[in-house]
Amino acid sequence: MSKIQKHQEIPVDWNEREILRNKGQFWTPSWVAEAMVSYVAEKANLIFDPATGRGAFFEALLKLNKKNISYFGTDIDRDVLADEIYNNENCFVEERDFIKNPPQRKFTSIVGNPPYIRHHRIDEKTKLILKNLALSITGITIDGRAGYHIYFFIQALNHLEVNGRLAFIMPADTCEGAFATKLWKWVSEKFCIEAVITFDGMATPFPNVDTNAIIFLIKNTKPNDNFYWVKSNQAYSGDLLEFVSSKFKKQKYDSLEVVNRKLKEAIDTGLTRPEQNQSGYKFYLNDFARVMRGIATGSNEFFFLTAEQVKEFGIPEEFIKRAIGRTKDAIGGTINNSDILKLEAKNRPTYLLSINGHDTFPKSVSDYLKKGVELGLPERPLIKQRKPWYKMEKREVPPILFAYLGRRNTRFILNEAGVLPLTGFLCVYPIYTDQKYITNLLCALNHPDVLENLSLVGKSYGSGAIKVEPGNLGKLTIPEHIVLQFDLKRPYKTSEGQLEIFREPTVVYNSNK
Repeated sequence: MSKIQKHQEIPVDWNEREILRNKGQFWTPSWVAEAMVSYVAEKANLIFDPATGRGAFFEALLKLNKKNISYFGTDIDRDVLADEIYNNENCFVEERDFIKNPPQRKFTSIVGNPPYIRHHRIDEKTKLILKNLALSITGITIDGRAGYHIYFFIQALNHLEVNGRLAFIMPADTCEGAFATKLWKWVSEKFCIEAVITFDGMATPFPNVDTNAIIFLIKNTKPNDNFYWVKSNQAYSGDLLEFVSSKFKKQKYDSLEVVNRKLKEAIDTGLTRPEQNQSGYKFYLNDFARVMRGIATGSNEFFFLTAEQVKEFGIPEEFIKRAIGRTKDAIGGTINNSDILKLEAKNRPTYLLSINGHDTFPKSVSDYLKKGVELGLPERPLIKQRKPWYKMEKREVPPILFAYLGRRNTRFILNEAGVLPLTGFLCVYPIYTDQKYITNLLCALNHPDVLENLSLVGKSYGSGAIKVEPGNLGKLTIPEHIVLQFDLKRPYKTSEGQLEIFREPTVVYNSNK
């Protein structure tokens, strides 16, 4: 479950892409595979690949002319194991589940591109197996939001012989997810991280895939305090292979940025991110606003309606509220009533079914709720937790919206339309409610010096996309010169006459009508 050799071979057809996502198959390009194989081939006589796919790593081994090195691979996809490339006397592959039934031995050389399957595509029975596997190997419990690839990584490290080498290409969330702190504490205390290779958006190994890639080159030896952090800025350049083949001795290349970093700093900052010095930051978004995620309906197709649907089902006005769901529906830095009407004209959903606070319903609403029961909505995991099942999460109208995941430059949006956001957005509630303060905070947050810091608190995805969780957005650093420029501090005197920087008044917002 891994690889392919050419960028153009990655399918863009939606159905094909969904099949790949369910299997976790994203193929490794040759210029990356060769660099990875050159690392593990050092003093090797056998290279093990736990997710062979269509043989990108074996092909790299042949291209590097390592005739004295044999190749052993496993995969659960019988079709790819039948590929012609594996008809080689130095190659042995077998159908085997590396998680549930790994080889009963260790290896001095392991190379891999593990299946990239996000946690919401993993069934509960398998999740329990993965949880127990991680606990037995690491002694810690990995957060349930970890994808399948994380457990492949842990299993592979567990099968690495003393003094052995491992090269794994993984998605960026390996270093950015809720599980990352525990995971990398374990890895950094047990193994020597020699190099970490990241990629500029224009050099991504996986175009058209919503994830950034990162390569880990790790030895099973005593941990080191320093490592090489590399950023590749050009796809299909030979510099990456040359850098690894030189045993990291040559460090000046046209297409690579090479930095010798302290491991602790890099893990604290995030291994996907450049070296940072945040000691000078005094202010964070939490100082000026509180952040909440948007509303999770549990079934947008039922609760999030178009104007035509509202009319068709006869839903009275008191049972609906204006809302916005997709980041792409908020085009500019402000969303106003005119924008909502334009969405409505395009038959985009703009109404949220909100029945909270009502004990009796007109027949039209009762009939619509019956449709939800017929669809089995009360048994869906998120909806099942509600009493009654159709009860909607409550949010006050946020003056500022934040695009939860996107590639746009303007991430913070003024909510002039007074809409409630769904989970495509985060809600930003400034500590002061007057329009001047809201405007100043919005301008400050959209300042390039602040937007640049989003990469320090977010998860990086493909083509420059960044996803920021609510708790992390509050940790967004705001340079002091921005705070002063936009007058975000409001000094006041306490009853004792002492000067304080912030006052946090009781904030009351008008509910959405």
